[in-house]
Amino acid sequence: MRITAAIIQAEVQPTARATLALSAERAREAAARGAGLIVFPETWLPGYPAWLDTCRDVALWNWGPANQAYAAMAAQSVVVGQGELFEGLQAIARDNEVVLVCGVTERIDAGPGRGTLYNALLTLGPDGRLLNHHRKLVPTFSERLVWGPGDSAGLKAVATPAGRVGGLVCWEHWMPLARYALHESGEDVHVAVWPTVHEMHQVASRAHAFEGRCFVLAAGALLRASAMPAGLEPHPEKVRSPDSLVLRGGSCIIAPNGKFLVEPVFDREAVLLAELDLDQSRIEGFTRDVTGHYQRHDAFEFRVLPARRPPVIDD
Repeated sequence: MRITAAIIQAEVQPTARATLALSAERAREAAARGAGLIVFPETWLPGYPAWLDTCRDVALWNWGPANQAYAAMAAQSVVVGQGELFEGLQAIARDNEVVLVCGVTERIDAGPGRGTLYNALLTLGPDGRLLNHHRKLVPTFSERLVWGPGDSAGLKAVATPAGRVGGLVCWEHWMPLARYALHESGEDVHVAVWPTVHEMHQVASRAHAFEGRCFVLAAGALLRASAMPAGLEPHPEKVRSPDSLVLRGGSCIIAPNGKFLVEPVFDREAVLLAELDLDQSRIEGFTRDVTGHYQRHDAFEFRVLPARRPPVIDD
């Protein structure tokens, strides 16, 4: 089975609505070039909060500019299952008849946990149906200021017309058991979303491809310093000018043998495309299959604990 996969590497727009419109435009371009699977980077909507690491004073208690930056991000976050942004993603998948994988900041609008934000990865089918909903298990370092810890509900690959597709978010690729859960679920294609896919992120993405004998689409975004929230002062050692790119892309496509099919692209917008022969995963598995003949089920036991539990249990 062969599919054409695409990564959209583009610059985050000033509003989530504008980024959604850009997403639709780029997705049409990729679909016109034959893509049946289209991937967008980590928290593409409404954009990765790079200000957490590149601006001063964001961790000060009850500091107005940081509070306002958080509130603005929350207001433009995706409510899964409803609303303009989620329905817009559904329309992109449906209009182009593609499998769509997109990183979002998710907002809970009702019920227990109301107001909590999550770093989430959504997989939509060609009919716009939500096929998988993964929340990043552990927000990394300063990310804990804005996102809650996720759960295991979406820690799996799912069947799609583009093969079995799974994904992890950023530093989850350094969580060995999370990686193994994806290997166990039989990934043909793994989506690795990052803010920027710099060298160590490429190492982690290539390692996942080689370990799991799957294709990896490693997706990063572009963001200029001038697009960060007003009122936050950039650190001069990290941001040299308002036009500096604080997120630089680095997207790439990797084969099951760990080699690049499409080399990393930095500092410019691009639609990265590659034809993936999914049978190659089986061929590479002849050498090593970490969940099959290269595993010792008599010596090791692995299970993923029950997923998404309600915060309040009513007996």
